[in-house]
Amino acid sequence: MTEPLATRQRSLRAAMDALDRPWPPPPSVGVYAEERELFRLLQNMLEELLIHKPDDPIQYMIDHLKQNNDDAPRICVLGPPASGKTTAAVWLCKHLDAIRISQETLLLQERLALTKEAKAYKERKEKIPNALWANLIRERLSNVDCIKQGWILEGFPENQEQAWMLQSSGIIPRHVVVLYAPDTVLIERSSGKRLDPLTEEVYHTTFDWPSDPLVQQRLVKPEDLSEQEMSRKLLEYHRNFPGIFQLYQKVLKSINADQPSVDVLSQVLTYVQTRHRSAAPFTPRILFCGPPGSGKSLQAALIAQKYGVVNICCGQLLKEAVADKTKLGELVKPYIDNGYPVPDNLVMKILAKRLNALDCVTNGWVLSGFPRDIEQGEQLQKSHIIPNRYAQSAPGNTQQSALFTARQLPTARWKRPSGHCDFGI
Repeated sequence: MTEPLATRQRSLRAAMDALDRPWPPPPSVGVYAEERELFRLLQNMLEELLIHKPDDPIQYMIDHLKQNNDDAPRICVLGPPASGKTTAAVWLCKHLDAIRISQETLLLQERLALTKEAKAYKERKEKIPNALWANLIRERLSNVDCIKQGWILEGFPENQEQAWMLQSSGIIPRHVVVLYAPDTVLIERSSGKRLDPLTEEVYHTTFDWPSDPLVQQRLVKPEDLSEQEMSRKLLEYHRNFPGIFQLYQKVLKSINADQPSVDVLSQVLTYVQTRHRSAAPFTPRILFCGPPGSGKSLQAALIAQKYGVVNICCGQLLKEAVADKTKLGELVKPYIDNGYPVPDNLVMKILAKRLNALDCVTNGWVLSGFPRDIEQGEQLQKSHIIPNRYAQSAPGNTQQSALFTARQLPTARWKRPSGHCDFGI
């Protein structure tokens, strides 16, 4: 009698231990969080709370969510004098419908409380203090138009002290564009620089002269454009830039301004429209497609080995189910023995059970051999098996490409492990 009782006690303890262990979340939870970018949403709210330190955090988060402005541009356009900062900032504002902010535009904002104080320094030909500039920018960015539409901050910060003041005020750009060119080119540009006081657009007597005679008549030459003054400003810029780079290096991109303006502006727009790599937890769910004989099984195995994900080959999975004599395996066996295609509903049941296993949910997976057509792909989606990466070993089935192109999966080239293979991963 003692032995059966001990056995029952051990079984009971094992059952209790199993209940105490945390249960793995269902795969649909991760898919939901990725699709709706919950990590980024919570990260943004936490940043705002830590920066602004509101007395009522709950109400502040509610107001923050109502503003719905997390995707609004927050961009700094920096560079030495005559590098094209104004041209790039004006062009970005037109394309992104954002608000352009520069030291010149701030001094024209009569409704800002600190404008009069800044103008007083300007009239006395004294340098405006960094703290005053930072407060003036913070006041301007707190306006509704900047909150809703986003902002392009041109030519500021000019040094590390100003950058630290912006950060302490909660002004943190998502993208920092730095234009650069040889000093000789910048000095030559500076001598021909002309400004339209009506539109604030910048032109050049040699490189970018307006065709409209009315615009030509109202162009003015900016102040302080002597070669000596330009050289002094360039020297000051080169002395201050390393401090700015150190602070913004993770969100900063340098762009060569000594090329056609169309190319410069195209590179600037491309960069500010990219999203930085998220720090969110990520589980790879890779779908590997390709025609028979294209080597997709080998490539999938190499990816699984290199990145530590689970390799799932659909054909092999069906054979394992038959070999293990599972209930589904017994149903699949007659089809395999007679060389007939296994019905999709049986394949999906076996596949869903394997992909929902703990190792696949935890480490991620790479799937090859399924789906073979658009109907099978739709069945994957209905089963909440949503790949977040798509790889194709060769130009394959048009239906497969159409299905997953429509889902707009992330596409970034991977260098092939071996063989000829393009990865949309």
